[in-house]
Amino acid sequence: MKIEQPSTVLFDLDGTLIDTAPDFIRCLNELRQQHGLPALPAEHIRRSVSNGARAMVRVGFGLEPEHPDYLDKHTAFLDLYESGVAVETRLFDGMDTLLQSLEHRGIPWGIVTNKPVRFAAPLVQALGLGARCASLVCPDHVTHRKPAPEALFLACKQIGADPARAVYVGDHERDIEAGRNARMKTIAVRYGYIEEPETVDLWQADIIADTVNDLAKLLQ
Repeated sequence: MKIEQPSTVLFDLDGTLIDTAPDFIRCLNELRQQHGLPALPAEHIRRSVSNGARAMVRVGFGLEPEHPDYLDKHTAFLDLYESGVAVETRLFDGMDTLLQSLEHRGIPWGIVTNKPVRFAAPLVQALGLGARCASLVCPDHVTHRKPAPEALFLACKQIGADPARAVYVGDHERDIEAGRNARMKTIAVRYGYIEEPETVDLWQADIIADTVNDLAKLLQ
């Protein structure tokens, strides 16, 4: 199945457009080392990256927000991450070719993420995507974050695209829910940071892409 030429293609950021896991893994294990703890296996951390810093503190230290030590660990992790958001982070293999294809065909693309702008904006600039993406919408720009559709509608407004003809691509159930709430076509990517990949089939996405190559074929 292919998708008819959309008005725009919107991407989630972490685990969909770019592979941010290496920097999350590096920062979490550095923080554990500071507390005399051994490094965790990369894959153990990787599958929780899409759930953000809260998940990192849970994975790295077994702490929930109500724990008295949680805030210190959470703040320390974010400070470490902010100091090196693009040390090892890269576009997923094949993603630049996909973006070039959209650009060549005159299809604008944007980013809608739950990553705060203090991290997302410098990261997008560091990867050379700032001048290429037609919109970057973070939780700071809206009242209600995903899975509410507000951020997707804002991106379409900034781009000048018809939401009814837009596509949203994500690696988390909330991405697909947000896309459905906005009445957009949705593509779930199974290559992302997914704790239980088999559950992707239950998200009610219009299409599932197992690889970036699969995603590119869908959007051709």
